[in-house]
Amino acid sequence: MVRAGITPDLLVRAAAELADEAGGIEKVTVSALARRFGVKDASLYSHIKNLRDLRVRLALLASHEMNEAIGAAVAGRSGRDALVGFADAYRDYALAHPGRYAATQQRIELDEVQDTAVFQRAVELTYGMLRGYGLGEPDLTDAGRLLRATFHGFIHIELSGGFQHTRPVAASWARSLDALHTTLENWGSQK
Repeated sequence: MVRAGITPDLLVRAAAELADEAGGIEKVTVSALARRFGVKDASLYSHIKNLRDLRVRLALLASHEMNEAIGAAVAGRSGRDALVGFADAYRDYALAHPGRYAATQQRIELDEVQDTAVFQRAVELTYGMLRGYGLGEPDLTDAGRLLRATFHGFIHIELSGGFQHTRPVAASWARSLDALHTTLENWGSQK
C-alpha cells in the first residue's frame, strides 16, 4: 500500500538530507528513511526498488544540483575565469552537501541512468569549460580526468579534516587552481 504523502521524489530529498546530516551515503538506508517518515521499511518499497535504486536516485539529484551551480558559475566565462568558477562551484557544493557529494562519486552503471541526461550534462559542462583552452579529444578526456582527480582529492582531504597546517585551506585551493590553469594553458597534445 502506498502511504499518502510519500513519493519517490520526497524519499530522495529526505535521503539527501540524511546523507548530509549523517556524513555520508553509507548512512542512507531504507530503515533510516522509514524511521524518518514513521513507517515500516516495507512501505517504502512501493516507491523505490531497493537501496541501490534509492542511492542512484540520490546521485542523480545531487549531480543535477551540482550541474546547476556549475552552469551558473561558468556562464559567460572562459579560460581561467571559467576554471575558477567551475572549481569553486564544485567545491562549494561538496562542502555544503558532503553526503550528496559522496553520492555523486559512487560507481553507476549506464543501464541504471539510461533515461536521464544528468551525467551527460556534467560532461558537457566540463568539456565546454576545457574547450576554452583550445582542447579537443583525447585531451578533453585526459584534462577532465585531471580536474576530477584534483578536485575530488583536495575536497576529500578537506572534508576529512586532513589539512592541519596553519596556512588557510582556501589559499592552497587558489594556488591549486593557478597550477591547473597554467597546465591547461600549456597542454600539448600527446598523440
